[in-house]
Amino acid sequence: MPRRKFRHSPRFESSDDPTFQEYLLNQPTQSTTRTELLRLIRGGEDTYLELKVKLSNSERIMQGIVALANTDGGTIIFGVNDQLRIEGVSNPEWVQQELARICREDIVPPIVPILETIAFDSGKRIVALDIDGKRRPYRTKDGRFYLRFGAEKREVAREELSLWLDEVRPLGFENIPLQDVSEEDFDDALLWSFASGFDDNAPNLSLYNTSDFLRKDLLLAVGNADEFFPTVAALLLFGKNERVAELIPRSNVTVARFSGDNGTAQLIEAVEVKGNMLTQYEAILDFVKRYSDLGKERPKKKLTLVTDAVVKPRSHYHFYSVSEAIINTLMHRDLALREIRTRINIYDNAIEFINPRRTNGFSPPASRAIRYGITQRLNPQICAIFTRREYGINVPHGGLPMILRQSNRFSGRKPEIYIANDEFKLKIYAA
Repeated sequence: MPRRKFRHSPRFESSDDPTFQEYLLNQPTQSTTRTELLRLIRGGEDTYLELKVKLSNSERIMQGIVALANTDGGTIIFGVNDQLRIEGVSNPEWVQQELARICREDIVPPIVPILETIAFDSGKRIVALDIDGKRRPYRTKDGRFYLRFGAEKREVAREELSLWLDEVRPLGFENIPLQDVSEEDFDDALLWSFASGFDDNAPNLSLYNTSDFLRKDLLLAVGNADEFFPTVAALLLFGKNERVAELIPRSNVTVARFSGDNGTAQLIEAVEVKGNMLTQYEAILDFVKRYSDLGKERPKKKLTLVTDAVVKPRSHYHFYSVSEAIINTLMHRDLALREIRTRINIYDNAIEFINPRRTNGFSPPASRAIRYGITQRLNPQICAIFTRREYGINVPHGGLPMILRQSNRFSGRKPEIYIANDEFKLKIYAA
C-alpha cells in the first residue's frame, strides 16, 4: 500500500513468517506488511494516520476521509482500539464495501481509495484505507470542508474558506459552495428562460423552487432540505448583476481603448464590466463595437485620393472571432488568482484578451495543444451552460481553433498567443 507520509523507516519490510507469506500468495496486489502497519499503529494517531475500532458512523467516517484528503492524504486503519491494541473487525468485506461507497457517493469529488484487509495469525483482521489529496479540495455531500490537525479533524470556518480554497485548488474554483448566498440573489428570469429552452411543454416555471432546481437539476448547489449553498458557477451564470459584483468582485472585467499599438499608449476610455456572465458578454461586445467595426466578410479596399482627408479609419474585425474570443475569455478565467484580473485592451489595429491562467504545468506542450482544440478546461460546468443557445448567446462556437483560423483569413495576419507570468494572452489583428 503506497503511503504519502511515514514517520518510520524502512518504508517496506519483508517478512519471513510462513503464515504471512501464504497470505500474500492469495493477495497479488498486497504491498503492505504487518511489520509496517504495527510500526504505524505504535506511533499513534497523527496528521496522516487515524485509528478506528470499527465502522459504526458513516457520516463521521466521511468527514475523517475528507479531512485526510484535504491534508495531503493519509491512512485510516479499522480494528485498533484507543490503547493501540489490535482488536480486528468481524466483517472486513462489508467494511471495505462501505468505505468504497462513502468515497464514491458521499465525497465530492469522488475518491478512489486503496483498500486492504490484513490478516494476523490470531485470526484477527484489520482494514486499512489509504487516500491521497491529488484533487483537492474535497467536501462532504452537504458542502462542508474539513482539515486534519494532528490527531483531530476540524471543519474549515467560513471566514477561512475562501483563502484556503484559493491556495489548494485553483482548478476547482467554480465548484466552491458559497455560504452567504440565498435564492434571492439569483435572476429568476435568466434561470427559468434557460430551463424552459429545453422543454417547450414545461409547466409554469415560476412555480419552481430555485434552490431545488440548482441543486438537483443543474448540480450547481449543495446542501440538504434546510441548507442551500450555491456554487461559484451558479452565481456567475445566473446571479443578479449587483450581487455577483458584490460577492465575487474578482470576476469583474476591465475593458479599455488605447490610442496606439500597445498598453503604453494614451488611454482613451476604460470601464469595469460587472455582473453575471451574460451581462458581461453583452457589455464587452457593445464596448468593442463602439471603437471597432465587426463584420462577417473581409472589407474591400478603397482607393484613396491625395485630396482625401487624412483620417484613420476604424479597425475592422471578424465578428465571430471577436465574439468567440470574448466567450472564451469569460469561460476560462482562473478566478482563484485573485491578484490578476481579466482585461481586454483595444488598440488601433488589434484587440488583446488577457486572462489569469496558472502557467505552471500549462506550457509549452499544452499551449500547442490548445491550438487544436485540446484544452484543460478550468470551469467545465460554466462552459457547458455558457456555450448553449438556451443561455442566451446565439453565435457559432468553435473555440480557439476557429478564432485562429477565421481571424487569420479575415485580417491576413496570424493571431498571437502568449502564456507567461500566470497570464494567457490572445491578440487578434484588424483587417
